[in-house]
Amino acid sequence: MPFTKFTDLDFDQIKTSIKSYLRSNSDFSDFDFEGSNFSVLIDTLAYNTYITAVNSNMVVNESFLDSATVRENVVSLARNIGYVPRSITAARASVKFTVNTTSITPTMTLKAGLVCVGSQNDQTYVFSIPEDITTSASITKDADGNNNGSIATFDSINVFQGTYLTKDFTVDGSLDQRFILDNSFIDTSTLNAYVKKANDVNAKKKLYTKIDNIVGITTSSETYLIQEVQDEKYELLFGDGIFGKKLDNGDNITATYIVTDGIEGNGPSSFVFAGSLENSENITISPSSTPMVTTISKAQNGGDIESLNSIKYFAPRLYSSQYRAVTARDYEAIIQQIYPNTESVSVVGGEEIDPPQFGTVFLTIKPKNGDFISDFDKTQILSDLKNYSLTGINQKIIDLKILYIELESFIYYNNSEVKEISGLKTLVTNNLTRYSKSVDINKFGGRFKYSKVLSVIDNIDRAITSNITRVRIRRNLRALVNQFAQYELCFGNKFNVKPEGLNIKSTGFKISGVSDTVYLTDTPNEDKLTGVLSIVKKELIGGEKVIIVKDAGTVDYVKGEINLTTINIISTEKDDNVIEIQAFPESNDIIGLQDLYLQFSVENSSINMVKDTISSGEQISGVGYKVTSSYTNGELIRG
Repeated sequence: MPFTKFTDLDFDQIKTSIKSYLRSNSDFSDFDFEGSNFSVLIDTLAYNTYITAVNSNMVVNESFLDSATVRENVVSLARNIGYVPRSITAARASVKFTVNTTSITPTMTLKAGLVCVGSQNDQTYVFSIPEDITTSASITKDADGNNNGSIATFDSINVFQGTYLTKDFTVDGSLDQRFILDNSFIDTSTLNAYVKKANDVNAKKKLYTKIDNIVGITTSSETYLIQEVQDEKYELLFGDGIFGKKLDNGDNITATYIVTDGIEGNGPSSFVFAGSLENSENITISPSSTPMVTTISKAQNGGDIESLNSIKYFAPRLYSSQYRAVTARDYEAIIQQIYPNTESVSVVGGEEIDPPQFGTVFLTIKPKNGDFISDFDKTQILSDLKNYSLTGINQKIIDLKILYIELESFIYYNNSEVKEISGLKTLVTNNLTRYSKSVDINKFGGRFKYSKVLSVIDNIDRAITSNITRVRIRRNLRALVNQFAQYELCFGNKFNVKPEGLNIKSTGFKISGVSDTVYLTDTPNEDKLTGVLSIVKKELIGGEKVIIVKDAGTVDYVKGEINLTTINIISTEKDDNVIEIQAFPESNDIIGLQDLYLQFSVENSSINMVKDTISSGEQISGVGYKVTSSYTNGELIRG
């Protein structure tokens, strides 16, 4: 038996190896194993060896972060290097309402728990707050000037989608006591832990601070850590008297938190009040009428619990950063921790931009379920980053810049092998949409790979014989309406240049002093490295362009930059004051340079189905075959 050949781990291979070993013994050299009961014993040995091999392989794989597949094991391995996976995130809405009550009170408190109920697509979702909110109240008077009630306004209240729950523990001093919360789907950002001392009857519960590391923690620090355990539940870890204050026997712990539906809670924008109120004497009061809830911002930023791939990626990077923001990878890992709604992060040092800004780090954050983060979140992120960054280094969060990739694809098909053209076109669209969500794109530093897209299209169905696909890139210019302003758009990719111009196209807009809709176009200089932007309109008869502003800006074809000089835009054809500006790249492989977020826009791409008359046998000689140009068109207007 070849003892040194350990690669034969399939059942049949193991069985053959056992037979070979037995035949090497002279007593069984001519034995018919298949025709005897000995075969059952060999099968048993082979099964036992096979199962042992599988289990051993599984145990070894689950011992390493890169190869583990069971969530409990991945989380446990990440815990060894101090990483706590991000929890599920509750959708958050901002609301405002005014409460009238017959109770006379100087303050009014909105109790932690249910506040309102939101609805969307015939589904209702409860929204809660994790802590009490107290605001001042004004005394109302009747017609005779007598006090008859109070009125209070709760403005910009952040409510979280989910149910508010509490869990109590009593410290018994045993070594094996664990404080595990009963529920899965907890948004840990809403978690609060209160401790009441056992030997002080009149003492109020103290709010302990949740921390993510023990830096700066003393023996008297009232803090706690959390860790994920089995079934996506969480355990509270309190101090041991060395790192953090130790709890005494009989102490009472109260944990409050919100259990949420995560991403499913995004969307509701209409809410009905359902909260509980107290006056200044902690007596429950009722509104005179149901308060009307005004929505400031709809429910958004709900997210799922951190995936295994994300844990494997960020755990070692956060460990390598040692909670210090020094390199770009450090910032990427730390921002994911302090702002869980992060989908992708771009970090650019000030020395890399033109002109250089030394001592400043520029951050661009792509949030989940959206394109921009609020000013409040920006301020909070920058404040939290100060705990990790070096002294003298400033951080600046800039708004997301999206570089859209669009296709104009002409797909040739064999008419004899397809029943419905519309069905084939839908299949193409669905596959391109699936590719648009791949790891290559939809991120900072992403890369659109032209050859892969061609392959995706060709391999969708045997009816597709070939495709001619053109690529264009687009940036959205957000106009400052009715005010003079200058604009700069960076595409980060070299432009393809035609000497006759029309390399830059835009959607329509209007400027002050001109009643007609106008467009942007370009005229290359002799060097074909730079060009001049012009504002033109299209004649109704003949479709020729008429120049309105000859020198409206510049184009750098090499850097892929467009600069508009001072201009007053009064309206745009597109909603939200957007002007879509497109160009044709020199290379069909597109990259997301520095702070450009790459996004494949399938919905704005053009999919055209063309009958392949040669493959279908209609025109064997090729006469009448419809030929599609591989090069861009000379139209004035985008689209």
